[in-house]
Amino acid sequence: MRLPRFPRVIGFDDGPFARRPGAAVPLAGVVCAGTRFEGLVWGRVRRDGWNATEAVCRLLEGGKFLPQLHLVLLDGIAFGGFNVVDLPALAARLKRPCAAVMRRPPDLDAVERALRRLPRADARWARLKRAGPIHQLGGFTFQVQGAEPAWVAEALNLVTDRGNVPEALRLAHLIGSAVVTGESSQRA
Repeated sequence: MRLPRFPRVIGFDDGPFARRPGAAVPLAGVVCAGTRFEGLVWGRVRRDGWNATEAVCRLLEGGKFLPQLHLVLLDGIAFGGFNVVDLPALAARLKRPCAAVMRRPPDLDAVERALRRLPRADARWARLKRAGPIHQLGGFTFQVQGAEPAWVAEALNLVTDRGNVPEALRLAHLIGSAVVTGESSQRA
């Protein structure tokens, strides 16, 4: 698949949330053409729940943004603690490449230890592993389903203003924290 000069992507990130089990976690989705802000969707997931994949699909299916998108970006593979996105199912259902972008490679041993403290730990771990290998290309760290890693690295480069955080994810983080706390957080 050939990339346009300004690929349209949506970046999802969760906002600050209460640490109690089952708390509602805000989910911001920011649409960008290249690095230009184009739109916003807003939803919720459950802390350490199982509805992250469905929540992302519900925000996009039947809406105006999905037909325009070239790539769906997630800030990591889970929202609200360990509400793990089923990346292959998300890509298949949306019929779009989906990538979980990370600032740095995760410590998988620490992640597995943390998962073991939650119910259905084996199912969470299996979902995380189904997301595929972690790639480090073009200065980005990500897992992807529905596209070749080199294509995703090229797309990430086109939608990143500076550093290694695509603009859609950076804005989703800032908006999510501002809506919840009244001001954007310093780390995006």
